[in-house]
Amino acid sequence: MTVNQYIDKLNERYSQGVATEHSYRGDLQTLLETFIPDYAITNEPKRSNVGAPDYIVQQGDIARGYIEVKDIDKNLNDKSYKEQFTRYKNGLPNLIITNYHEFRLYQDAELVKTVHVAHLNDQGVFVPNTAAFGEFEALIKDFPQHIAQTICSPRQLSKLMAAKTLLLKESFARSLKEDIADDLNPDTELQGQFNSFKDLLIKDITPEQFADLYAQTIAYGMFAARSKDPTLESFDRREAAELIPKTNPFLRKLFHYIAGYDLDPRISWIIDGLAEVFRATDVDGILHNFGKATRMEDPIIHFYEDFLKEYNPGLRVERGVWYTPQPVVQFIVRAVDDVLKNEFGIAAGLADDSKIDITVDTDIQDKRTLSRKRKHTKKVHRVQILDPATGTGTFLSEVVRKIRERFDGLEGMWSSYVDNHLIPRLNGFELLMASYAMAHLKLDLLLQETGYSPIPNPSQREGETMGLDRSSKNSPWGARGQTSVSIFTSPIP
Repeated sequence: MTVNQYIDKLNERYSQGVATEHSYRGDLQTLLETFIPDYAITNEPKRSNVGAPDYIVQQGDIARGYIEVKDIDKNLNDKSYKEQFTRYKNGLPNLIITNYHEFRLYQDAELVKTVHVAHLNDQGVFVPNTAAFGEFEALIKDFPQHIAQTICSPRQLSKLMAAKTLLLKESFARSLKEDIADDLNPDTELQGQFNSFKDLLIKDITPEQFADLYAQTIAYGMFAARSKDPTLESFDRREAAELIPKTNPFLRKLFHYIAGYDLDPRISWIIDGLAEVFRATDVDGILHNFGKATRMEDPIIHFYEDFLKEYNPGLRVERGVWYTPQPVVQFIVRAVDDVLKNEFGIAAGLADDSKIDITVDTDIQDKRTLSRKRKHTKKVHRVQILDPATGTGTFLSEVVRKIRERFDGLEGMWSSYVDNHLIPRLNGFELLMASYAMAHLKLDLLLQETGYSPIPNPSQREGETMGLDRSSKNSPWGARGQTSVSIFTSPIP
């Protein structure tokens, strides 16, 4: 199809007076396929209805660009489009917005070019702008060639992540509400996950709140996975599922669903887009300052702060997301260590590995006891470490650093100590899924930096970790009655 033939089709349908926005889509798709025949151009109305752009231009499984279409007689400067266009421009690195005759190309949130292939005259006829045909053809042919920018800083990545996560949140919320309203199809995967979360964790959670939680969890889970990726030239949601650390069974279980070939197409497109962001990310460059002594040099904290500023600034106030400066954290940890040594007579302080006997209830009935449960004695570490609102794990990380100081010159004993006497008593609770994922990542990276290597034979470990276990046979969201997440939920393999 030539551009002239395309405009003839527009005039033919427009003159009938009954055409809708969707009436012209087949003609546009045919024109695009003429200029870029090696790419798949797909339009899924069901996906478009929940916040996705109308067309995705793909090469294999990789999205190369997105096209959002408005009705043929609409002005693209209409204020009613501003919020949607801004969201798309910020979240999609290669985007065309069109009303079938005006084409605007945005790359990395910036307007690159505008081309008018026709204009509507006073007689209601689209008049070809032949002088722009060559420019239009070049624009379309170059459109899928755009290479996403390499991401080299926490601020840059957090901004792009926030934009993608907002798109995912909106698409998920719309899809979920659509499923809830569909009485004929009550058992969709999305609705099943929502109901499971309500039953097991937060009974009064709304679809919008669940979509927010879901989107943040996936975004930060992908970040954690990408940080483990040895093949920087490739990355997708299936690879992410394989790379999620085994120390994080909650995320691993969720990502088994995300990696599936049957993932709901209403959200799969944006999750794939999120993977594209990480594929363009210089992870080493972003994390190379991890573990430095001052707060401003900790990219994990930078990252989460910047993300919330872009994603939802109000969430910081609502959930109390405020950070203690690193010097203050160091002082508090040193003070606790000193109190244990000087006031409680525990010579090793926070590093103490001694155990005591405690009596606990079993599940066996025993009418002779006050609790009606049979008692048994078990050994636990005398010094337990708990951060009840752990955030991104700043305090727990500093505790690990403080304890590691006692092993200078004794590095060969460190890994065994971590498995048997540190992880079993290191606990943190966190409500925000993004913080939870980042805390896992931070502690995992820190332990690697300290020289920790997991003991290969699990039988060599003396005990298991403490804290809440969110595992469940039917859902990644956890066991009934638990409302927070423990940092380590099973022994590190």
